[in-house]
Amino acid sequence: MITVSEVGPRDGVQSLDFLVDLEIKKQWIASEAAAGVPEIEVGSFVSFKRLPQMQDTPALVEFALTIPGLKVAALVPNLQGAKAAVAAGVHKLSIPVSASETHSLRNVNRTHEQMIEEVKQIRALVDDQPSETRANIEIGIATAFGCTIDGNVPQKTVVELAERLMIAGADEIGLSDTTGYADPKMVKDHLKAVQKAIGPANVTGVHLHNTRGLGLANALAALDCGITTIDASLGGLGGCPFAPGASGNIVTEDLVFMLHSMGYETGINLPELIEVRKKLAEQISGSSIYGFIADAGLPLGFSQSGHNINGDEAHS
Repeated sequence: MITVSEVGPRDGVQSLDFLVDLEIKKQWIASEAAAGVPEIEVGSFVSFKRLPQMQDTPALVEFALTIPGLKVAALVPNLQGAKAAVAAGVHKLSIPVSASETHSLRNVNRTHEQMIEEVKQIRALVDDQPSETRANIEIGIATAFGCTIDGNVPQKTVVELAERLMIAGADEIGLSDTTGYADPKMVKDHLKAVQKAIGPANVTGVHLHNTRGLGLANALAALDCGITTIDASLGGLGGCPFAPGASGNIVTEDLVFMLHSMGYETGINLPELIEVRKKLAEQISGSSIYGFIADAGLPLGFSQSGHNINGDEAHS
């Protein structure tokens, strides 16, 4: 089973130059969950003056928690954000720690050392909660494959940061191609190096952008390394506003099509997901929506049941 984690309500919305109505976001989240999307990053607990698009995150968390079976995630850049997210009851804290220190300063206004300390404090905060309600701490190493500010980011930096973050209290580590610099070989090389350093079980996810058209190829490379969670955004919305040139995420519906075609199970109803995308495109008309499968349509004979069109057995 591959977990497709929808990040559009957070990563997609934050890149827009207008505010998306709260009710539209609620419909989006509810509709994706109804289509079988198991995990949605509904927003981020950040300074609303800096990212006004995220000002309704508490309301979205409250709403999303009423949806049975949905894993509710939120991005938190620091301890203050984590306190708000924990109080709101999120299931997963997503903490961005950039491998590029310059990007880290622009994105969260903290150095590597300061972020390590933040993670330690967040770990202590979570451990103080009742065991049955403790949020999972996932740390996404941003700009893991390169940075539009600093350029090349040494693999050694990524590996050492992953090691330190696990010691500081991460439950799991993910690698993020924040700027779309990755290629399939780089994805495999970096993932294998981090897996060797901290153990494959602790490296579960990737966050990929399709800036240079390699998003799905990079997702396939991650699958080959045993990755089981892949972030994506409906319609390919998204991009870090603090990383120049960082355009959209990989397209959720295109990713699901690729996975189902290859026989991987996701639990997602693809035709329903495509309808969600069409509705969202109408609601936020004027913004750029990307992807292919919604326009091209599903191939004749395509099976949505976890087997591909050739009838091969599905991958779990």
